[in-house]
Amino acid sequence: MPPTIGAPGDGITRREFMAATGTTGIAAAAGCATTSEPTVDERDGRSSRQMQSVPTTSPPEIVDLNERDDSVTLKTVTAAHQPHPGETMGGPVSLPRVWAWQADDGEPSVPGPVLRVDEGTEFEVTLDNSEMSTPHTFHVHGISTTWENDGVPTTTGITVGGGETHTYQFTANTPGTHLYHCHYQTPRHMEMGMYGALRVDPTGYERADREYFMTVKEWDSRLSRQYAGGDATYDLTNRRPDVFTVNGKSAPRTLHPEDGSPIVVSAGDTVRVHWLNAGFMSHPLHIHNHRFDVVERDGSPIPDVARYRRDTQSVSPAERYTIEFEADADPGIYLMHCHKVDHIRNGSTYPGGMLTGVVYEEAMNTDIFASLMEYAGYEG
Repeated sequence: MPPTIGAPGDGITRREFMAATGTTGIAAAAGCATTSEPTVDERDGRSSRQMQSVPTTSPPEIVDLNERDDSVTLKTVTAAHQPHPGETMGGPVSLPRVWAWQADDGEPSVPGPVLRVDEGTEFEVTLDNSEMSTPHTFHVHGISTTWENDGVPTTTGITVGGGETHTYQFTANTPGTHLYHCHYQTPRHMEMGMYGALRVDPTGYERADREYFMTVKEWDSRLSRQYAGGDATYDLTNRRPDVFTVNGKSAPRTLHPEDGSPIVVSAGDTVRVHWLNAGFMSHPLHIHNHRFDVVERDGSPIPDVARYRRDTQSVSPAERYTIEFEADADPGIYLMHCHKVDHIRNGSTYPGGMLTGVVYEEAMNTDIFASLMEYAGYEG
């Protein structure tokens, strides 16, 4: 039996932690809770007096399209989102109303599900907007497609209105990691959570020992609170970000083995991380005590001769970088965070926000790891 972390009954075993985190960096979807909040007329943000239960988002799942007959239905869902529901480190942090996607019969999530497909595959994405009144579209970066499948309503003439569905057709012709998002009233809809990652694995792709997807975003919570009927007014011309997330979570919830996405490694592992920026600001991402190579940028491989070791990479809006490193540090726990250090906060509390960690399995039997699990709210 692996040793427990912390006092008996208060900690988790290495096996339990690894089972919760998996090797992809995004855990399987958790259960779908509900919360009661005032409904909002999604067309203009005005609240009504009617009360409605909405689901709470789950962590994004990885959807292998090649195992689903090369197709997926993404359903639009109004939900509540909790970047950090606990009371540690300036929490709780809540976005009471977001717009999320759920894949087929899965759970709604922010970011949306990671769609994964092999190079050369012809695949379909059906946007199911049958339960919302707000129009949406599906636009993907990186891959080449036909005009009508670009997902921009003003140039294609195709908008998926409330109560409607529409199927987009693509060919996975550009290997790499790409961003997808709604392109209807783009700044508002992305600020409400309508974004995700598409991964096209090149022919002959060899996965690393550990592989993770990490989408960063900053939020102005006034829009979410306005749509939930709160006393807030969002102004795009005076945007004031106050919530900072990695895969939709703020530290310390980012370290939670089920809700968050810690980079779990064992000494000697090769580690590959796909970074995406779905926000409106650049984020210089830094990993402590590890130097990495950038091997892809916006889906384009970086030749060996052009690579050099670094420990910080600035990721601008819509950019994607894939980095690789060896887990060769003294086995312990090391931070990964945005180095605009005012983004590492929850409200006025530092640390928090856009921060997670590289966690060596060898360090999971330490008191500091047990303390981090307590901060993260893990009770497994």
